[in-house]
Amino acid sequence: MRSSNGLLAQLLATVSMASIASLGQALPTDRDQPIRITADSAVRNEQTGETRYEGSVELTQGSLHIEADLLTLHQYDNAADGLITATGAPATLEQTPQEGKAPIKATAHRIAYDQKGDKVTLTENARIEQDGAIVTGATIDYVLSQQRVTATSDQTTGQGSGQRVEMIIPPSAMERPKNPDS
Repeated sequence: MRSSNGLLAQLLATVSMASIASLGQALPTDRDQPIRITADSAVRNEQTGETRYEGSVELTQGSLHIEADLLTLHQYDNAADGLITATGAPATLEQTPQEGKAPIKATAHRIAYDQKGDKVTLTENARIEQDGAIVTGATIDYVLSQQRVTATSDQTTGQGSGQRVEMIIPPSAMERPKNPDS
C-alpha cells in the first residue's frame, strides 16, 4: 500500500511541477523552490491526466502564492503542456516578478494558466494590481511571452451586467526616468 501512496504523491508533484515551473515573469529562484500544495482533498485521474485539489487550496512555490476553493491541474499528452485552473470567490494569485519589484496581485472567480498558449486568463471580476496600477474588467488575458494584457468588459459578449474595463494609473507611473546626462 505504501508504494501506491508514494506513486500518487509523486504523480501529483510531477504534474504540479510541470504545470507551474514556467509561469512567466517570476523571480528566477522560484523555479528552484519546492512546490507545496495544501487542500482538504486531492484526487488524481490517470485516464484524463487531471488532478483536483479541493477545499481551502493553497499553492506556494517561492514567491508564487495561489489560493482557491478548487485548483485543477490538467496534463496534456506532452508533459510540458498543461492547464492550471483556480476557482474561488475569489481565487487569488500573487507573485514577485523581479527582485526589488512590487508583487503582482491577481484576483478573479476563475484564473486559468494555459502553458501551451503561454496565457493567463482571469474571468469574472478580474483584477490585476502592481505598484498602485490597477486593471479591472470582466476578463483579462495576459500573454506572457509578449507581455500583452487585454482587458474586456462584459458588454462585449452581450451578456453584461455593466462591468466595464477600468485602469488606474498612479502618478509615479507617469514620471519619465531622469536622464543622467542632464
